[in-house]
Amino acid sequence: MLLAIGAFAGILAGLLGVGGGIVLVPAFYYAFSGLGYDNPQLMQICVATSLATIVFTSIRSVLSHNKKGLVEWSILKSWAPGIMFGAMIAVFVAAKLPSNTLTIIFGILGFFLGVYMAVSGSDWHIADKMPTGVSRGVLSSMIGFLSVLMGVGGGSFAVPTMTLHKIKIHKAVATAAGFGLAIAFPSAIGFLITEPPMLGKPPMTIGYVNIPAFLVIISMTMITAPMGAKLAHKLNVKTLKRVFALFLILVASNMLREAFWVN
Repeated sequence: MLLAIGAFAGILAGLLGVGGGIVLVPAFYYAFSGLGYDNPQLMQICVATSLATIVFTSIRSVLSHNKKGLVEWSILKSWAPGIMFGAMIAVFVAAKLPSNTLTIIFGILGFFLGVYMAVSGSDWHIADKMPTGVSRGVLSSMIGFLSVLMGVGGGSFAVPTMTLHKIKIHKAVATAAGFGLAIAFPSAIGFLITEPPMLGKPPMTIGYVNIPAFLVIISMTMITAPMGAKLAHKLNVKTLKRVFALFLILVASNMLREAFWVN
């Protein structure tokens, strides 16, 4: 099951720039829950394991896009510090939250991201260029912070941000792969050195990162992320976005239902 999920997540990371975490976090959540692991911070384990895989997926994806000259390195370099700062703050916040609260955050943000993907158009713009100065610092930190709370790469928030500032979609997807590395690397390190409650923790979990799930997933995403990057230049991404948006809305809604049902 995890091999199939990893393959799907890798393709999405390269194809839509949304980051495989959108698929991996709920997949880990249902897999670990179904296997009977009832750690008080189970959602944190799902988020951390997802972010650890994104480190490798992002590297593979950005290198594939860079071969086509699509990565906007000036944007990536100027936005990375703020993104990394927001990501590190989010690790400390996430470690203190109850698992159910983090599930609700994922569900709410995932639902609104799905709605945005479903209704947004390529002609939606709010400015002619990317923000600079204080605005860039605040926005980049928010992207890093919210992405870590969801356990996703930068694409989920970065691609809409860039396209709304007139960055072409293919360049936005390519550059967002680099954002994913800026988010995932510091946060994965943070989660590795933070120890969760021992009760109900899946076996071979270091800090909050489950090593077996991590290894299975990256064995597939490292193969399929470049495939997704190639498909992004051949397929009708608009139609695919609509289909995935519906999928995301359904997954997020179900996670919200389960979170409030627990309460």
